[in-house]
Amino acid sequence: QYGTALLCVAPEAEHCIIKREHEKCMEMIAEHDPSDDLDLVCPWMWDNLTCWQAANVGEVVVVNCPELFHDFMTPEDEMGKVSRNCTEYGWSEPYPHYVDICFVFENITKHDMFYASVKALYTVGYSTSLVSLTTAMVILCRFRKLHCTRNFIHMNLFVSFILRAISVFIKDGVLFPQEDDEHCFTHTVACKAVMVFFHYCVMSNYFWLFIEGLYLFTLLVETFFPERRYFYWYTLVGWGTPTICVTVWAVLRLHFHDYGCWDTNEHTALWWVIKGPVVASIMINFVLFVGIIIILVQKLQSPDIGGNESSIYLRLARSTLLLIPLFGIHYTVFAFSPEDVSKRERLVFELGLGSFQGFVVAVLYCFLNGEVQSEIKRKWRSWTVNRYFAVDLKQQRHPSLASSGVNGGTQLSILSKSSSQIRMSSPLAENANMSLPT
Repeated sequence: QYGTALLCVAPEAEHCIIKREHEKCMEMIAEHDPSDDLDLVCPWMWDNLTCWQAANVGEVVVVNCPELFHDFMTPEDEMGKVSRNCTEYGWSEPYPHYVDICFVFENITKHDMFYASVKALYTVGYSTSLVSLTTAMVILCRFRKLHCTRNFIHMNLFVSFILRAISVFIKDGVLFPQEDDEHCFTHTVACKAVMVFFHYCVMSNYFWLFIEGLYLFTLLVETFFPERRYFYWYTLVGWGTPTICVTVWAVLRLHFHDYGCWDTNEHTALWWVIKGPVVASIMINFVLFVGIIIILVQKLQSPDIGGNESSIYLRLARSTLLLIPLFGIHYTVFAFSPEDVSKRERLVFELGLGSFQGFVVAVLYCFLNGEVQSEIKRKWRSWTVNRYFAVDLKQQRHPSLASSGVNGGTQLSILSKSSSQIRMSSPLAENANMSLPT
């Protein structure tokens, strides 16, 4: 459900809306039979804001406020109407004037401030997520002991978040580079390729959230779970399904609605080629989420697990909070609502808050992971010991530089103590891990 949230990041430039309405008006005039208007005094007219159909003397034509002003109106505002009289001298001036009935300065100011705030918020969010996810990827790739099916799935999810953030920045740079009208009707292959890449990255992110939920649910249900064999299927679904859907959408868009830079979705049937699988993945993930919570409740209430009732609920709450960002459960809030309903709330929720999802996932499933922390501490201790003996060896080669009287026996005892601490880090890390598979 990212059609509104990510494709309407900023209010469409006024000149773009005017150009689009002008084009529609010219199409209507071209499709109209001129012979039908021979007896009409007032011809079809485009007044740079609205299209007026032909009329005869004494007729009054009434139209709604131009599309340009629709985004500036709140749900409580009543749609204004403008009229023109057809006189023997031609069209009269619009009454009431556009400025008086359609132009609300207070709403326009709030409108601009709102979109500027949302853009600043999601820019910070995606930037933060990009840095944290990249760091998490380096950590998981660096330590071989962390290489397992669970972390491989995490890494694919991290990559999908990284690609999503990058695609949003690229899309904004292409569609809104500056205040000109060249991007309004950009038909270049490069511009359309950017939109295809954007849709692929966002859709892949949704599907890897789905894979995370499916993997965890299967892990809890299946007794004997061939993780490595399943991982290839997960990879195929996570990256392959979006490839197929986006390719089909691009081909259909090219043949049936090759308009502009493919950044609008006026053709609803075509848009469902992408939106349908995304909504399906969100809802299946929600069902998996509920199923996992039920399994966790049953496991926490088992006699094998000690603790009073309050501690059980505390662990359940903790587990639930950990699962929400991993499953993307917050996307279910607007999953089935029309995209023109609660547009502002959707933007804040899915763009403003959703942009930080990658950061939250990186923190919970990498930086706070017990195994990761144990490996980092082990590496740090190993580096510290090696550095100590490298300095000590240098001092032995150059006695004049020695500043302490540490003898060989003391050095051996330090090495023995450090080595035992390193060996003990593995079981300690296992005890420090989260109760849930991460």
